[in-house]
Amino acid sequence: MKTTKERLAVAIQTPLKDSLAFYHTSLKGLDQEQVEENRDLYGENTITKGQEDSIFKKIYESIINPFTIILLVIAFISLVTNVWLAKPGQEDPTTSIIIVVLVLISGGIRFVQELRSDKATTNLSKMIVNTATVIRDGLEQELPIDELVVGDLVKLSAGDMIPADVILFESRDFFVQQSGLTGESDAVEKLALNKATGQNVDSLLEAESLAFMGTNVISGSATAMVLAVGDDTMMGAIEQTLNTYDEPTSFEREMNSISWLLIRLMLVMVPIVFFANGLTDGDWLEAGVFALSVGVGLTPEMLPMIITASLAKGSIIMAKEKVVIKKLNAIQDLGAIDILCTDKTGTLTQDEIVLEYPLDIHGDLDMAVLRRAYLNSHFQTGLKNLMDRAIISRTEKEAKEHAILQNLDTSFQKIDELPFDFERRRMSVIVKDDSNVVSMVTKGALEEMLTISTHVEYRGEIIPITEGIRQEVLAEVGQLNRQGLRVLGVGYKSGLREDYAYAVTDESDMILTGYLAFLDPPKPSAAPAIQALLEHGVKTKILTGDNEKVTQAICEKVGLDVEHMLLGADIDQMTDQELAEVVEKVTVFAKLSPDQKARIILQLKKNGHVVGYMGDGINDAPSMKVADVGISVDTAVDIAKETADVILLDKDLMVLETGIVEGRKVYANMTKYIKMTVSSNFGNIFSLLVASIFLPFLPMAPVHLIVLNLVYDLSCVALPFDNVDQDFLKQPHTWEAKSITRFMVWMGPISSVFDILTFIFLYFIIVPLVTGYHYVHGSESALQFIILFQTGWFIESMWSQTMVIHMLRTAKVPFVQSRPAWLVILTTLVAAFFVTSLPYGPLVNILRLAPLGLPYFLFLICIIFLYMFSVTVIKKFYIKKYKEWL
Repeated sequence: MKTTKERLAVAIQTPLKDSLAFYHTSLKGLDQEQVEENRDLYGENTITKGQEDSIFKKIYESIINPFTIILLVIAFISLVTNVWLAKPGQEDPTTSIIIVVLVLISGGIRFVQELRSDKATTNLSKMIVNTATVIRDGLEQELPIDELVVGDLVKLSAGDMIPADVILFESRDFFVQQSGLTGESDAVEKLALNKATGQNVDSLLEAESLAFMGTNVISGSATAMVLAVGDDTMMGAIEQTLNTYDEPTSFEREMNSISWLLIRLMLVMVPIVFFANGLTDGDWLEAGVFALSVGVGLTPEMLPMIITASLAKGSIIMAKEKVVIKKLNAIQDLGAIDILCTDKTGTLTQDEIVLEYPLDIHGDLDMAVLRRAYLNSHFQTGLKNLMDRAIISRTEKEAKEHAILQNLDTSFQKIDELPFDFERRRMSVIVKDDSNVVSMVTKGALEEMLTISTHVEYRGEIIPITEGIRQEVLAEVGQLNRQGLRVLGVGYKSGLREDYAYAVTDESDMILTGYLAFLDPPKPSAAPAIQALLEHGVKTKILTGDNEKVTQAICEKVGLDVEHMLLGADIDQMTDQELAEVVEKVTVFAKLSPDQKARIILQLKKNGHVVGYMGDGINDAPSMKVADVGISVDTAVDIAKETADVILLDKDLMVLETGIVEGRKVYANMTKYIKMTVSSNFGNIFSLLVASIFLPFLPMAPVHLIVLNLVYDLSCVALPFDNVDQDFLKQPHTWEAKSITRFMVWMGPISSVFDILTFIFLYFIIVPLVTGYHYVHGSESALQFIILFQTGWFIESMWSQTMVIHMLRTAKVPFVQSRPAWLVILTTLVAAFFVTSLPYGPLVNILRLAPLGLPYFLFLICIIFLYMFSVTVIKKFYIKKYKEWL
């Protein structure tokens, strides 16, 4: 079989009928039997995004990360020193076993969460299906693009994504954006095979009659035959040769920087602890084991799992709200936005446009205007928008009573068309009636229609447009706009030639015949949703291509500020510096081109805002691309759905508000773990340094440190499911490394103060009270003294670490003003109880622990109470100084 490139090269040099015969198809398309044969012969229309990871690779990636690599190295060193190099009978693999268990638990939880997340994402993605209009057995039908096969005939129009590599055999003003393949920023025109003159076999991407999978139709229409599908397409070939990993987002970069900050902290402090203990005690082997255990204690190995669990939980909750998260990290990005830019139609309005009035120039009902509008909407082959459908629906309804509207689809024949584009803001069809009279019928924005019209149907006569008539027209349209009606102009000219290739320049000398007044009423939920977003720190800005009067009427009804509305023409006159000031003050922007929308968003981002953009049309794709979060809906055109990060199955701002809140919950629960772990680790460093210098023995056995870390990390597993204070959800938050460092420096030393107090009480009061003697180095009783001391700090450390979770998880008074999730309460209590019970259980000898009496626990309650009280006081000072907590 020939290669794909060879088949494409042959196709552009072969007559259409021969290509149809070669692929066993015809102008009626494939039949079902031939579909199956071509699928077996040429493959399916799916691109392999690299082989799906095997279960073993997923397990490996869940377990192996910078933190677990360090832990496994420590486990190996411990195995060497405590087992292989140990004296006979003194082998102790406990440390290595606990470290491996710790790694496996962390990795196992992450693996399960990622499997659940992948399954949820896959199931949700199946709801978002890109389709193509395919001709099979002579009938047009909408099919998912992955069902296409070589030989299928497809119809393409503005807004479509090209579903495979195709050759065109009919085209009309067909422009394609293929920058993803060629790097060209401008759209290129593609021509039917029989009209193409610049075919280039050496560079198939430049071939005029070929269009390629993944490129987008900007304007025009075409009919084409599929030549290559799936991995055989140009896009498929690129996918197999390029690294397809996405660039890390700002969220991912911040997470990486935080991870390496903690690792660097550990790599610096572990040698310090090692030398401090070795120089103080003289036992370098024991000092080494202890320093490695400190490394374990300082390693936040649960961080990847907490991140994955938080994001996965968020995506599952959003799925219940009918929101598809295409990338997990988009949940956090959604929570961070402080400005939402959106189009007006379908977001503020009901997206069910109704043609209220077909009017003549004087504002009176006129079915002749509706008749011409129907011809324009019915015969165009481009993307039929809501207004086209409203025109057709109203005509079919009125045809029962008005003969002038009957049988229009059969009594007229289409000759040509000039498709809509966003610069002209109009479209035309050329039709011939039963009397062989050829006419051009044009509809579009009223201002644009006035620029191409020289005459008007005025009081039953066709007369030249005067300035007086122009003002009368604008006044009538202005009155309709103020009622919230959107107005299109309808014009025509007759007596044209049939055998002529019409171009945009022929849209001139038109006769303006009347208006079409459409109503798209505001959604009942729009005003409450905008207010809800504002209460959560998100300002809504309207970026629309619609005219200013309709936009003003709608925006006023939903409570938006329209006093300082800005138009696209004004923006073109502004420098970036001027625009930077204006975008902060203006809420509503009207009559914008796609480029102007993107420019506004870029300027908002430069001003330091995190911007989300919500849209569903071709003209919205550039804006979604440049926004921090692109949001679309499942009914959007293919380009918009492909560009979006988040897709709503229900186009409602209230649903979006729910997504923003969920994103902030994800941020809050992740930052809780990070800040708690960082401050706890930083405090432990100080405590261990002091103990290493002043105590004649290790304050805690290496195995104690590792067990402590294991139990603490397990108690943090519940954090992704914790409650978040409503006050915190009212404002957007972004990741800042300096905030985490600041938190670490303030809160870490507080735990060290109480650790040192614990050392003093244990060494001078509690342990002598239990044993009846003070520590004497080298004595027979010294070992029992050390075991009791280490047990005391072991239990105190667990209590302080788990109880302070409740103090640090909220800026408010815990339990009184802020209630943690029951799962967080359960895991912290279980962790504290479990560690407290170890000196009284079967592991007491293995872990070298000893029971402590009532005086110790009275002291423990006091020290924990003082610690939590101190944290509360420092927290108030911290919040007062920095105006934030988490």
